[in-house]
Amino acid sequence: MNRNMHLIPTPGQSVPSAVDESVTMDNTLGQADQFYTRNRPEHLEWLKDAGFGLFIHWSVDVQLGCVISHSLVGASPDYVERFYTELPRTLNPKHWDFDHLAELSRLAGIQYAVFTTKHHNGFCLWDTKTTDFNIMNTPYGKDLVKQYAEAFRKQGIKVGFYFSPEDFRYLREANQIITRTPGVPYSPEVIGGYEALLSAQMTELMTQYGKIDVLFFDGGETMFNEHGQSLQQLCMKISWDLQPEVLITRGAIPTPEQQLPGVGSDVTWEGCITLGTAWQYQPTNETYKTGAHAIRLLMETRAKGGSLLLNIGPDANGVLCREQENIMREIGLWHFLNHEAVHNVRPWVLTNEDSIWLLKAKDDSAIFAVLFDIEGWDRGVRKNFIIRSVKATEKTNVEVLGQTGELTEYRPDLDAHTYWEQKEDGLHVSAMHAQRIYCGIQWRNPLVLKITNAIPAFVPMEVQTAHEQLCQNPGSVELAGDVRSLGSFESAELFFDYRVYPGFALSSYDTGWKVTGKQPVTREGTYTCALDGLIPGVTYQYRAVLSNSMNSMRGEMNLFVKE
Repeated sequence: MNRNMHLIPTPGQSVPSAVDESVTMDNTLGQADQFYTRNRPEHLEWLKDAGFGLFIHWSVDVQLGCVISHSLVGASPDYVERFYTELPRTLNPKHWDFDHLAELSRLAGIQYAVFTTKHHNGFCLWDTKTTDFNIMNTPYGKDLVKQYAEAFRKQGIKVGFYFSPEDFRYLREANQIITRTPGVPYSPEVIGGYEALLSAQMTELMTQYGKIDVLFFDGGETMFNEHGQSLQQLCMKISWDLQPEVLITRGAIPTPEQQLPGVGSDVTWEGCITLGTAWQYQPTNETYKTGAHAIRLLMETRAKGGSLLLNIGPDANGVLCREQENIMREIGLWHFLNHEAVHNVRPWVLTNEDSIWLLKAKDDSAIFAVLFDIEGWDRGVRKNFIIRSVKATEKTNVEVLGQTGELTEYRPDLDAHTYWEQKEDGLHVSAMHAQRIYCGIQWRNPLVLKITNAIPAFVPMEVQTAHEQLCQNPGSVELAGDVRSLGSFESAELFFDYRVYPGFALSSYDTGWKVTGKQPVTREGTYTCALDGLIPGVTYQYRAVLSNSMNSMRGEMNLFVKE
């Protein structure tokens, strides 16, 4: 040990920057072809149709209101000892009501749920014979997994399990350092014990709770036995052997976390994002998304071809706090009006035109335009829109989902009809906010246009952020964008959006973006832009943008740390 390690670094010495757990995460969909899978095509298609799931994080350390499991990494022996011996003695979530949670989920449009049967700390929420560190050895003493599965099935919601192949309790008992990133491979004895524990636990979960529809494996993908099989692969194999029809998401398809990919895809993928900043309930220092933000994330996910797994965290008593329930109910009201635009939809030829997000019905019968960020659109007010990528036909009809367009309550003098006209620059739509949804306070969430029997107006452009060509210079950074196609157009402008990266927990907030200078583009190729004035040591996020008066396309978002 360096005898000076305890000294405070002096000026000029290297001091690591703050840790952000997503800087090394890949939230793109480019790795989709790297997964081994036995998922059946019809189940992948079902996930594309369903589009909306509920993630439920909860474990023994919810009593402390801390991050789920991860506080054990780097913890003192005293902390670890008390975590494993004292927390089970006080866990008594006497107010768990899975029936209420399932009913709320059905109202919000949830099609499937995923519950944390065991997180990294090793605490099992079911009646397991594999360890005494489980829910049965607490004052509560009842099988939560069983209650969860029965309640959600009763509401017609498909049942999913989260399971961590990594188990900090096992590592502790095997005299190993508690970590998710071991410095050296585990010995055959340690891996063998690990595999025996996981095999028994997965067998219990897949044989004691009926048909399991979805599985989400978190971790274990870098821990291998002598035959090259990872702990995660072992769990996947056991699951598919016992229930061949189960759909595995994380481990078998892309599952970007806390931030959606910048570019959509035809592959099946699932985004998982928290309602707050944390996965498990935090009683203080927590910031919840608004209902409008959650709805935007849902529709952005759907427009990019994915399914959103939206996470909630009940408190230590098993109760969903008022803030989270309010958001779920706001989503529920919006879904009640606009469910056609959420399920059984596929990406349109482009994801969005500024703040209008676009999708199409799976059978191509309709296009849905989700109208975000329309200022002053109160009830009884008419607004006009141009949707440039949509071309009407003789059979086209346009309506606002949820309302007839026949009248506005208390204002029979108003014309509430929706009008449209195809012009050279796009489909012009005039629509009224005619339905009384809230009392007194105006309804600020997006209305949705349903446009039937329409076709694409053009072939979109295509651009990619050429992250591998990013070049750091002493006073600047050279960004690169690869123009793949100009589509139906002869010219455009290329520029870059960039911002100081807000961090893992806040990366879904689409704020703080700045724009570089623009350069003309008349042909395919790679274009660069020098960006100066950046702060050394700070993490930045950026993406290439190709735009003209008819069409704007963005490339994938990437991160870099200014040197």
